[in-house]
Amino acid sequence: MTAPPLKHIVEAALVAAGGPLTLDQLLGLFGEEERPERGEIMAAVRDLMADYASRGIEIAEVAGGYRVQVCSSVAPWVSRLWDEKAPRYSRALLETLSLIAYRQPVTRGEIEEIRGVAVSTNIIKTLTEREWVRVVGHRDVPGRPALYATTRKFLDYFGLRSLNDLPPLSEIRDPASFLGDELALSDPPQAAAPEGPTADQAT
Repeated sequence: MTAPPLKHIVEAALVAAGGPLTLDQLLGLFGEEERPERGEIMAAVRDLMADYASRGIEIAEVAGGYRVQVCSSVAPWVSRLWDEKAPRYSRALLETLSLIAYRQPVTRGEIEEIRGVAVSTNIIKTLTEREWVRVVGHRDVPGRPALYATTRKFLDYFGLRSLNDLPPLSEIRDPASFLGDELALSDPPQAAAPEGPTADQAT
């Protein structure tokens, strides 16, 4: 059987995966004797990006690799496929997440000192259950408080390749508004996803 074009294989894998794939994962689709060069895989991904440039779906690069997703320009219409509405997260949760993203690693006490109010246990629970935040160590002070930092899932969810893609804090008067308004607070629809996004409601 004649092998299909490399670009077709890469495209099918990205659609079927339902999430990001790294270059190594794409290379892993091939046996040793037929495996293309890493540069050839990258060229196929770039070609697909160009092919999708004027369509309703796109190939985006995020921290976890490359994924097929619905373009933000058509997302409001596509989201009507699902009855349930994306939840609205509290301002306190968004401020806490923003502080962790920009100040990491940071303790709960340090977040409370900056915000001037206590951080609800439910907020930390929601962020960790969503796997946006994780404990990366403990501050070497009495009580050894946990140090929190963002995760790769946080980057993937908000469509970021790395923390360097966050705008400079000096350009944002309200970090919570950046996460709350500029980025949709629902999982970005992906081409292979057969059902709508869900998210945990925070208090």
